[in-house]
Amino acid sequence: MGKLTFAINVTLDGCCDHRGMGVNEELLRYWTRIMSASGAMLFGRRTYELMEEAWPQVARDPKATGADRDWAQKLDTKPKYVVSTTRHDFPWRNTHHLRGNLRRAIRALKKTTPRGVLVGSPKLSTALQRLDLIDEYRFVIHPAVAGHGPFLFSGLQPSLRLKLVSTTRLRSGIVALHYRRL
Repeated sequence: MGKLTFAINVTLDGCCDHRGMGVNEELLRYWTRIMSASGAMLFGRRTYELMEEAWPQVARDPKATGADRDWAQKLDTKPKYVVSTTRHDFPWRNTHHLRGNLRRAIRALKKTTPRGVLVGSPKLSTALQRLDLIDEYRFVIHPAVAGHGPFLFSGLQPSLRLKLVSTTRLRSGIVALHYRRL
């Protein structure tokens, strides 16, 4: 059975809005390696729509940087699963709609994806944490204070204990942390 990993960029004050942080080639290469090792991506509707709006075009853009195009092309071919109760059409290549009971759907996805699943949607990840479905966490901490939300684990009540698995320091000052649940 594959692991479900919550993987996200976050500022020092816990903001997980991508506009609050800088993206560079080194960071894109890091995320491309993490994504390539996984078997699938999992999105909530809002995150899916942000990704769908940007990355399919980058995958086909000969003027895109190498790191952008590499990320976009690998994301384009990666199986993508979307949890949504309001949207039912997902034209982006290799995208599948997860319906019904969330706990059962995610358990089935983990069972059929031995290389694991990455989820990067903050709201969906909070729901998955409440259902005790997340196995690992990858936080990429940006040396910035956004001063606004959305915030990591907004509204989560129970305490969460984690064990540090590894750290990676990028030249830009960004630190990537890999945790596993205790």
